[in-house]
Amino acid sequence: MAAGTVGEGGSATRWVAILCWTAVALDGFDLVVLGAVTPALLEYQVWGLTAPQVGAITSYGLFGMLIGALSIGTLADVIGRRMSVMISVTGFSAFTALCAFAPSPEVFGLLRFLAGLGLGGLIPTAATMVSEYARMRRGSSSITFMMTGYHVGGVLTALLAIPILPSLGWRVMFVIGALPALVLVPLMLRNLPESPSFLVARGRRAEAEELAARYGISLEPEDVREVQTEERGSEGGRFGAVKTLFSGGYVLGTLAFWVASFMGLLLVYGLNQWLPTIMRDAGYALGAALAFLLVLNVGAVIGLLVAGPLADRYGSKVACAGWFVLAAVFLFLLSVQMPLPLTYLAVLATGVFVFSAQVLLYAYVSKHYPTSGRGTALGWAAGIGRIGAICGPLLGGLLVGAGLAVPWGFYAFALVGLLGSIFIALVPRSPAEAVREAPTSPEAATR
Repeated sequence: MAAGTVGEGGSATRWVAILCWTAVALDGFDLVVLGAVTPALLEYQVWGLTAPQVGAITSYGLFGMLIGALSIGTLADVIGRRMSVMISVTGFSAFTALCAFAPSPEVFGLLRFLAGLGLGGLIPTAATMVSEYARMRRGSSSITFMMTGYHVGGVLTALLAIPILPSLGWRVMFVIGALPALVLVPLMLRNLPESPSFLVARGRRAEAEELAARYGISLEPEDVREVQTEERGSEGGRFGAVKTLFSGGYVLGTLAFWVASFMGLLLVYGLNQWLPTIMRDAGYALGAALAFLLVLNVGAVIGLLVAGPLADRYGSKVACAGWFVLAAVFLFLLSVQMPLPLTYLAVLATGVFVFSAQVLLYAYVSKHYPTSGRGTALGWAAGIGRIGAICGPLLGGLLVGAGLAVPWGFYAFALVGLLGSIFIALVPRSPAEAVREAPTSPEAATR
């Protein structure tokens, strides 16, 4: 059955939310699985891996995610967002399954890189889909809710690893991570609709209007205006969305988003990698230092649930810049010796603001650009941010290795958060935002 035969109205929007949330949860599996199996890989005498070699394999996956975000995010505005989401899920699941059968560390590293291509492309494309199918004024909430799947997937993976690794070994973990795609991809084929704005951009306005009417969503104002330009072919062909990023009305915002995304993912990956070690150096017991990482990620889920509704109410720019500032404040507070309960609260608050600041950035990007180019804009912002994901663990490692992690590690990460807020504040109002905020009728214009 084709995607267009799903239930009417709200059922379609629910399917988009459920399917994309589940796909992102599988992405969250990847966030944790390599860390979970690292001790077993180091003890796997057949390969004889060292810690630096495992670190290199981690970087291969991150580099694949960088390329995937840039390429699949752009491809989504060419072949369709529905197809791009399914390609991403199928690709990373297939290569994750093959990791279980890798005969050598070299092949394992290559497979991690190839899986990274799909993983990197998923989030920007899925975020584009859920924001488009969200009800009016709930675009930010839809993206932040989708991203809770990322952390839920990570927590479930850690819980699975506890019984699986000792009894069945590290290879089985990768099989488990791939199996859900056997159900998820067929469900997507049946129930995931295409993006109406993609249809508009391809000159298929009648199909877009029919889809929007069937599923109870509204085409945004610039969707209708852009189709005339697309039909005249004046946007430079199928890759006109890339040109839009660097056009006069968007170039400053594009550069500011890239820098802020770099800062946001530097914080996310740097803290996940090094927070337990830094807290251990600060004098906390090992058990407490590890518990801080769990508390940090619990804060992430809370932050995602809170941030979206606030952004929908007060605006994505205000919420995103404010979230980066508050992340900087609580990172700075962690440099101060406090009673243990207060430290746990500070770590929880840090998680609330650090992780959802980056997701609010994605929500802001999705509103800043024309809907026909959202996949490209989100893909490039996420791709540039992946460079920060690579640099974050490197920065933490340098500070720890130099014996400067306390307090300078916290100062450095706080500065990164502050820079993120500054660059978000520099993003100007875009032409697409002006169109959406303009009166849509003569009656509205007189109000």
